[in-house]
Amino acid sequence: MTALQGLFRTFAGKHGAGTASFIGIAVLFWMIFLIVLPQLAMLDYSFRFNLPVSETGGPNDVYTLDNYAYFFQGNDDTVNTLDMGILVRTLIAAVFVTLIDILLCYPIAFILAHSATGVAARLMVIGLIVPFWVNEILRAFAFRVLFGATGLINGVGLSTGLWDQPIDFIRADVALYSGLTYAYILLMVFPIFNAVEALDRNQIEAARDMGASWWRVHWRVVLPVAKPGIASGATMVFMLTAGALAAPQILGGPSSLWFTQLIYQWFNESANWQRGSAYAVILLIVCISFVMMMMRVFKVSIGEIGR
Repeated sequence: MTALQGLFRTFAGKHGAGTASFIGIAVLFWMIFLIVLPQLAMLDYSFRFNLPVSETGGPNDVYTLDNYAYFFQGNDDTVNTLDMGILVRTLIAAVFVTLIDILLCYPIAFILAHSATGVAARLMVIGLIVPFWVNEILRAFAFRVLFGATGLINGVGLSTGLWDQPIDFIRADVALYSGLTYAYILLMVFPIFNAVEALDRNQIEAARDMGASWWRVHWRVVLPVAKPGIASGATMVFMLTAGALAAPQILGGPSSLWFTQLIYQWFNESANWQRGSAYAVILLIVCISFVMMMMRVFKVSIGEIGR
């Protein structure tokens, strides 16, 4: 509380009490009415029976753990390997997409922070931002067209003789992973850029003057500074990938059911909001637990991520 008061006084001193109060109230409203209360309502739903409207609030409307038990046991009291397997596969895919984004975005962020200047830097930023003016769903359909049986990639491959028949990139999930990797690339680039930009260029030059190779310079000098930015970007990319729905619906193959699609089916196709809420809570808890575990493994604190 003291830290928040200090932050408010500092912000008010720079921008005025009126501006600070407006932003504080807006953030508080956003947090309470658009995040906290919906999550609490969903949590309450997850402990309820799926009853007809006429019985809601009646003697049968009591709390239960059946919705959570179903995730582990299903209807026949055996291990629900299907749903648990889908959750594990979703988490593995989210980790894979996050790692790809780190490998792609780290060099881009470093070049943008320490190599590109003037017009080149502005063109790089524009090249990163402008494609995201297009709606996410339209970008997903563009990837489906790109990787389709008659799409650009197959067309080039067939015309140049690289392969004899169209490759099913959709069934192989190549389109899905590519679309998800591209969808959240900005959320990885800019946190790493903000962290690396603070690095003194003289440190890199000193390491090079002492004979360190480029990989050693990045490992011993750049990466320790970039670690909070990487952790921040990885957290956002992982959470959003694990909770993605549009891209898996559009780009996913017939055997790549995403856990969010299960939640969607419970809510919309089965009209069982209670079980859908339980599955959503499970996904949220598992994702947060995984992120906290990874932060502990890589020794990154929440404070470092929030810088």
